[in-house]
Amino acid sequence: MWGTMRQRVSYLALSRTRPVVYASRSYASGPKQMTVREALNTAIDEEMSADPKVFLMGEEVGEYQGAYKISKGLLDKYGPGRVIDTPITEAGFAGIGVGAAYHGLKPIIEFMTFNFSLQAIDHIINSAAKSNYMSAGQISVPIVFRGPNGAAAGVGAQHSQCFAAWYGACPGLKVLVPYSSEDARGLLKAAIRDPDPVVFLENELLYGQSFPVSEEALDSSFSLPIGKAKIEREGKDVTIVTYARMVDYSLQAAEILAKEGISAEVINLRSIRPLDRSAINASVRKTSRLVTVEEGFPQHGVGAEICMSVIEESFDFLDAPVERIAGADIPMPYAANLERMALPQIDDIIRAAKRTCYRSAPKAAAA
Repeated sequence: MWGTMRQRVSYLALSRTRPVVYASRSYASGPKQMTVREALNTAIDEEMSADPKVFLMGEEVGEYQGAYKISKGLLDKYGPGRVIDTPITEAGFAGIGVGAAYHGLKPIIEFMTFNFSLQAIDHIINSAAKSNYMSAGQISVPIVFRGPNGAAAGVGAQHSQCFAAWYGACPGLKVLVPYSSEDARGLLKAAIRDPDPVVFLENELLYGQSFPVSEEALDSSFSLPIGKAKIEREGKDVTIVTYARMVDYSLQAAEILAKEGISAEVINLRSIRPLDRSAINASVRKTSRLVTVEEGFPQHGVGAEICMSVIEESFDFLDAPVERIAGADIPMPYAANLERMALPQIDDIIRAAKRTCYRSAPKAAAA
């Protein structure tokens, strides 16, 4: 297989690359609806069409058209030389992907779930993330590791962990987390074009969800800037910072809070590393209150980093203690009722926002 890959490297390395084009649009306004699954599929399709160095590799990405049908139609269009089915060996095909990136190709490595990326973590961290630094910039590793991350529904502890904080803690990686279809298209295109290794964390429960997509986002040159958060809803009383599926929960909570006279600003991070600290702090300096929301574990989590950033840069602007909403500090239960209890819910966000606004009893009294 590696001999075939080397031949492909020598052929494709001759093709030209396309410059990155970033779009600055913040809000989708077009009437067209697109699912997150379609957004990811079209992004990969367009990037493979534009740059012959881009290829997709992973379990069931070809003949089966992807475990979640993200790669539907790509094998028929690009053939088995660029849409490569692999054995069940994450360490093997992730390592081949990193080696191909060393030689100038642009691999997209799909993990059936990011929980299985642990089998390949040596290649992701030691082989990909650190190579540019340790080679003094001589080795570029333009590779994307993508797949579903976090809790799905009833799939147990081995399939439900959020790895945003894990990979977000590693220098050398860029870590992106799309929420909407426009996020998915724009961020995945940016990731594929980026010269650095990118961990692209999708959410299985968002794949079939439809979102409005602007005409600008449908253009093949569209991409979103890495490291820039998006204000999904403007507000003046409390800042809610979140990512992925919890953006939806936070927006629903903000709607309910608005009926009770609390104006919540919801920030969709889009990027875990680099983290848009300036956008977070600017919002907190406006609202004077902060709630962070994530599915991951509370200890050493993304929310903890956000809270520390605000304490370091905007402490004097806070009018209330920061609130941190996270998943329970346990492996994910299998039973549906316990699974729900282990994940943040809309009511949790509402209660936290009210506490920051001194509109409800404190945690100890409410327990």
